[in-house]
Amino acid sequence: MITAINLIGTLLYYAINVYIFLIVVWALLSWFPGASDSWLGRLINRLVEPFLNYFNFIHLGMIGFGPMVAIIALWFIQYGVVGITNFLIKLAM
Repeated sequence: MITAINLIGTLLYYAINVYIFLIVVWALLSWFPGASDSWLGRLINRLVEPFLNYFNFIHLGMIGFGPMVAIIALWFIQYGVVGITNFLIKLAM
């Protein structure tokens, strides 16, 4: 039981890390003209854009801070997953 909880928590932790990496790559692709039109850019755009739409309201002129706020939100979620996993492991002991 404890190993299953630990496995699920670890998988969620690393899945959030991968998603944060995808957001960073998405932001970097926006700096290069035409990079978002490649097959990799379209794939990353399909994966990241729905989540980033929640954070599109944060702009300062032409600069959008949505990806940074999204990454910070994912860090909070990630640490929440770690806390819940540790709580459930202690509860199962």
